[in-house]
Amino acid sequence: MKGSEFDEALFFSAISVSGLRALLIGRRALIALGIPVMTADYDFWIHIDDIERFNAEALLFELIPDGTPLEARRSGRYRLQNDELVDVLVARSVPGPDGPLVFDDVWSRRNRLGGDDGGRSISICVPSLEDLIASKRIGSRPKDAEDVRLLQQLRKQREAL
Repeated sequence: MKGSEFDEALFFSAISVSGLRALLIGRRALIALGIPVMTADYDFWIHIDDIERFNAEALLFELIPDGTPLEARRSGRYRLQNDELVDVLVARSVPGPDGPLVFDDVWSRRNRLGGDDGGRSISICVPSLEDLIASKRIGSRPKDAEDVRLLQQLRKQREAL
């Protein structure tokens, strides 16, 4: 079986230019911020009304949803996969230790990160540092606590500038 020839930069660019309300979250967001962590998958939080459009973009990269948009809306999440894995959160809000994180509010505070990949421009949206910290505080895994520590360290470095 031949693996896909997944191009992360092209995937991010396709999402960015599509106008989708899609936020890169999880450890890939930390990597995009320059924090050296390891992860094997991608995590996105998208607007619940953008499921079909997000899936259409993902299909261009041979990423197949594990259910219908209706099922995703009911459960609040789904997966896209081939030999890459993309976990997709579609809830309007998620409960957090400091109160709910509401997608529309997080989207309004988003940061657009850009870079260069061998001459190609890359752009992707991530939550603000505060919202990313809040999202990582929802998890109770040791790696989430470590991610919070790393994000707080990044925040302190940025404040010192």
